[in-house]
Amino acid sequence: MASVAAALKERGYTVSGSDQGIYPPMSTFLEERGIEARPFDKSNLAHKPDLVVIGNAISRGNLEAEITLEQKLRYCSLPELLKHHFLCGKRPLVVSGTHGKTTTASLLAWILEHNGLNPSFLIGGIPNNLGQGARFTESDWFILEGDEYDTAFFDKRSKFIHYLPEAVVINNLEFDHADIFSSLNEIQTSFQRLINIIPRNGLLLANGDEANIHPLLNIDHCPVRRFGLSNQCEEQADKLLYDEKGSSFRIGKSEFRIPMIGELNVRNALSALLMARYTGLNDAQIQAGFDTFKGIRRRMEIRGEIKGITVIDDFAHHPTAIRETLKALGRRFPDGRIWAIFEPRSNTTRRNHFQTELAEALSLAKQVLVAEIARLDQVPPEERLNPEQLMEDIRSKGTDAYYLPTANDIVSHIIPLTQPGDILCVLSNGGFENIHQKLLDELNN
Repeated sequence: MASVAAALKERGYTVSGSDQGIYPPMSTFLEERGIEARPFDKSNLAHKPDLVVIGNAISRGNLEAEITLEQKLRYCSLPELLKHHFLCGKRPLVVSGTHGKTTTASLLAWILEHNGLNPSFLIGGIPNNLGQGARFTESDWFILEGDEYDTAFFDKRSKFIHYLPEAVVINNLEFDHADIFSSLNEIQTSFQRLINIIPRNGLLLANGDEANIHPLLNIDHCPVRRFGLSNQCEEQADKLLYDEKGSSFRIGKSEFRIPMIGELNVRNALSALLMARYTGLNDAQIQAGFDTFKGIRRRMEIRGEIKGITVIDDFAHHPTAIRETLKALGRRFPDGRIWAIFEPRSNTTRRNHFQTELAEALSLAKQVLVAEIARLDQVPPEERLNPEQLMEDIRSKGTDAYYLPTANDIVSHIIPLTQPGDILCVLSNGGFENIHQKLLDELNN
């Protein structure tokens, strides 16, 4: 929402917003662009705006949502706004999947931007090269991060259904969003609906190594290309190599290098380059985009290094993403001691769906600290993640683990135990009480 607000303001619209708990980097992003974000209050709608855009985090009972309905103000969801006002007539390229959407979409947008195609984009993070997560241009190309989460309280379809896709990437598919989907099959159904609206002159790029995607690929209404690391993929990457500065791989006779580490990032880069080829760019142009890519905020972002101790901010919260992040950090800092500082905050990780999987992923670190489960009162007792069991399972794998309520408690525990070479990796999809800065401040004392 923040990025779209900024892009709309750039086009000359007067934009304001309401929310609770806005945190960096988005709060800083809005302030820098002169966009006011206020707590929810009826006065925010007193001027009767031309359009109220209702985000998918808003539910019935929200004060401003209720006033909007009562006063018959014009309203829509964010995906609807995009579809009717910005996507019609464009060539949308939709990047979807459980993991890697932000990285892949950011890579793709930058490759096109670096090569003069000036794409529009909507990305759920802030790519460092681009400085914002949304931009609307006159280009035919529009890069969208295709989120499978629901559209709004009045439209329970996945957001990406509204994006008029010409070409789609499905990077992977796992169970997530337990507050929206009750099973993996429901998620597969939602992705099938996305596939069903790809036009016959479009393209589906699908991870051929992902078993959960295979049942969705028996289609003949549009071209399908499988990508991955196995022989069953038409677009196969091989000769993967990693070092402290990045990764390299080969596809066909072309070799590529990316300034990111780990298998997941190789897969992200592979799908981005295949989509870039679809737009007409050649391999040299694509590699030039890779060479100049500066990453994304909150994706293995180094927030600071003090006294030889590095603090990293990462958005990972699903067990698979946590596992891949910790594996990548192990390759990047082979001699370092990696601490995983995890906040169970998402609607899925607050529940016991990943009780075992979280322990397996977090145990890849040398030390694990888990914060109090966020908004636990909103989860029925029988569905809650069991933190005591989580600690026991992690310790059984030979990793020290502690369950500590607050960011301050965690900082107080960690600081006396750190030593030069340590990597403090914060894993959260929220603000986490600004723990990153608290760690840096204490290290600096």
